[in-house]
Amino acid sequence: AQVPHVFSEAGVDLDKLKAALGENVVDSKERYGLTWAGKAEAFRNVQSVSSGTLAPMPSESVNWDATENLIIEGDNLEVLKLLQRPYHGQVKMIYIDPPYNTGNEFIYPDNFREGLADYLRFSGQVDEAGFAQSANKDTSGRYHSNWLNMMYPRLFLARNLLREDGVIFVSIDDHEVHNLRHLMDEVFGEENFVDAIIWKKRYGGGAKEKHLVSVHEYVLMYARQIDAIGNLFVPTTEESIQRYYTIKDHNSDIRGPYRTHPLEATKSMGDRPNLVFGIPGPNGALVHPKRQWLWSKARVDAALASGELEFLKSADGSFSVHTKQYLKDENGTVRSAKAFSLVDDVFSQHGTNELLDLFGDASVFSFPKPSKLISKFVDVALNGESDAIVLDFFAGSGATAQALIELNAKDGGHRKFILVQLPEKTDNPKFPTIADITRERVRRVIAKLDGADAAKAKDDLQAIIPLSPNPFPSGGEGSTADRGFRAFRLAASNFRVWDPAGSDAKSLEEQIVLHADNVNGAAASGALLYELILRAGLPVSARVVRVALDGAAAFDVNNGELMVCVEDVITLPLMREMIAHKPKKIVCLDKAFAGDDAAKTNARLEAESHGVVFQTA
Repeated sequence: AQVPHVFSEAGVDLDKLKAALGENVVDSKERYGLTWAGKAEAFRNVQSVSSGTLAPMPSESVNWDATENLIIEGDNLEVLKLLQRPYHGQVKMIYIDPPYNTGNEFIYPDNFREGLADYLRFSGQVDEAGFAQSANKDTSGRYHSNWLNMMYPRLFLARNLLREDGVIFVSIDDHEVHNLRHLMDEVFGEENFVDAIIWKKRYGGGAKEKHLVSVHEYVLMYARQIDAIGNLFVPTTEESIQRYYTIKDHNSDIRGPYRTHPLEATKSMGDRPNLVFGIPGPNGALVHPKRQWLWSKARVDAALASGELEFLKSADGSFSVHTKQYLKDENGTVRSAKAFSLVDDVFSQHGTNELLDLFGDASVFSFPKPSKLISKFVDVALNGESDAIVLDFFAGSGATAQALIELNAKDGGHRKFILVQLPEKTDNPKFPTIADITRERVRRVIAKLDGADAAKAKDDLQAIIPLSPNPFPSGGEGSTADRGFRAFRLAASNFRVWDPAGSDAKSLEEQIVLHADNVNGAAASGALLYELILRAGLPVSARVVRVALDGAAAFDVNNGELMVCVEDVITLPLMREMIAHKPKKIVCLDKAFAGDDAAKTNARLEAESHGVVFQTA
C-alpha cells in the first residue's frame, strides 16, 4: 500500500521494488543461509491452496457432541492448509516427532505437483490403493534435500497456527539435527530459538555400539515470538520437594519446608557498592560479605525481621548468610520451578510399557514417545495455563493425546488436542494403518480413566447406595473433563472444482453444465456441513446443533455464529425461519435456488434486512 508504483498488470515490478527498498536490497549470491535442491518448489507448495476437505467419521469418534479434541487422518501438509483459517494464531503449543531420515522410514508423498490427488491415490481413496514404504537412502544425491523438502512447508504452515506466545518442540536425532536447526532459524527466526533440549532416552548401551554409546536425542524448542512468552515455570516435582525442601521453622505451617541459598553474590554480578554492608549475626557481631550481597539492605532487614535468613557457622567460627526459599508463598501456594534443558528421568522403555499396558502388545507401534516426556513439554509451554490447544501433526501412536487427557484428569484442566496422522499401512490386521492405532490408543486411554473414575465412585458411595457398573462415564461425577475426540479424514472436496485444463468452447460448455449443480452427487449432508464450516473459517470442533424447521432442517454452529442449511430447495418462508433464529451468517447450497437468481437475490435481501450475512456455496 505504501509503494503502489511497484505493481503492474502482470504483478510486481522487481526493478521498481528494488529501487524502492534502496540499500536494504541484498543482490549478492554469496550470503549466509540454508539452501538445498527443491527449496523453491517446496515454498511454492506452501502457497498452493488445498482443494480437499475434512470428512467426519462419527463412528470412529468418542463423545462426538461434547468434545473439542480432533484426530485427523491424512497427509499433514494438506491438513495444515485446511487448518489455516479456523486455527490461525490459536495454538499454544506444537509438539512433533517427525521421521528422523534414517534411510528406511516413510517419506511423505510430496511431489510438488499433484498435492491432494497424490494423497488420495496413495491412501486408496481413488483407483490405486496403498502407501508404499519409500526408503530415502543416504547414498541418494538428494538424501538431505528430500527430508528438508518434506519438513519446510509443514513448519512454515505450522508457525502460522501458533499464538504470539506459542512455542514448538521438534524431536530429532543426529541425522538431521544440524539441518533442522538451520531450517527452524529460517522459518521461526534464530532470535526465537529457546533451547536445544537433550533427552537421555535410555539407561545405557552395549557392545553393539561401534564408537561411543549413544543414549540421547534432541528436542529443539522455538517460540513464535520470544518476547511474548515471558518466564517459563513448571510445577515442582514431588521428587524435588523430598530432595531439596527438607528444613522446617516457625513459618512452615503456612509456607512449608525450605531450602537455603547463599546470600553472597558471585563474581559474575557487577560491582554494586550499596550491596556492601554488615548484617547482625547470631552472636551480635556484623557479618560482612567477601564481595557484596545479592539483596539490598532494606530487603535484608525485612528478611531478618521475618526470620527468613539463616546463619551457618563454619569451622573457624565465622558465619555465612543464607536465604530461606520456602516451598510455598505467603498464601500457601506451592512455588514453581525452572525446567532444565536435560530430561534424564523418562526413557524410551516407558513409551513401550505404555503401549504394553494399553494393548497388551508392545509391537503394535515401534519406538513410541513416552507420554510423560510430552507432559514435561506441555508443563513448560503452557506455563500454568490449563485451557489451551496443543497440536501434533506427526501423531504416531497418539502419545500427545494421552499426555493431555491424563494431565486434565489430574488437575481438572481443559487442554485440547489436534492430532494429524497419515494412514500409513501396517502389517497388523487389527489396525491396518497407523491412524487406526492413533485412534484406538486414545479410545483405550479414555476407557481406562473412565473405568478408574467409576471404580473410585463405587468405592466412595457403595456404603450409601447401590451403584450401576459405570455410574459416571466420561470423566466421573460432575466432571467437565473433555474425554473424547472427533475423528475426521482428509478427502476430496464435496464440491466440483473448476477444471481449467480445457479452454476450448466445448470444454467450457461441459464445465458450465457440470457446475449448474456443483455438489458431487455422493456427498452426504454431514460431509457438506463440515466442509461449509471449514470454508466459513470456523473449527470443525465447533458445537453443532440441528435446528428443526418446517419441513426441513438447518444446523446452528457455535451458538448462532453460523447457520448452515444443505437442503436441496430453499424457499423464502424457510429462509425467514432461519433468520428468526438470529444467526450472524447463513450459508446454503447454490443449487438450492435451481438457477433462479431472483429467488437468491430475494433471500439475500431478506437476510441483510435483518443484519444477517447470506452466502451460497
